[in-house]
Amino acid sequence: MPLITPLPSDYDSETKKLAEFFNETLGFCPNSVLTMQRRPEISKAFINLNKAVMSNKGRVTSALKRMIAWVSSNSTGCRYCQAHAIRAAERYGAKQEQLDNIWNFRTHDSF
Repeated sequence: MPLITPLPSDYDSETKKLAEFFNETLGFCPNSVLTMQRRPEISKAFINLNKAVMSNKGRVTSALKRMIAWVSSNSTGCRYCQAHAIRAAERYGAKQEQLDNIWNFRTHDSF
């Protein structure tokens, strides 16, 4: 149970529109974003940062960015981020073989 209750997804119309990004990425809007709406400038900045970092421009694919996020989340022990990162990696096309061998990314053929 969260210490601060997330607000309804339609609490702030600007955040709701920006948060559609997470519906594509995860299939839902994370509770962290719904909670950040208490300070809409924070929720909007967080979403825009996430969109900028995770945009699929350049040589690093969306799936690989999410796998990197999963490894980073594992290293820091954040179960919340782990769950979101692995789900997003799957949704963006990470192969099961890659997910199964992610700790051997330097040497495994799937990378």
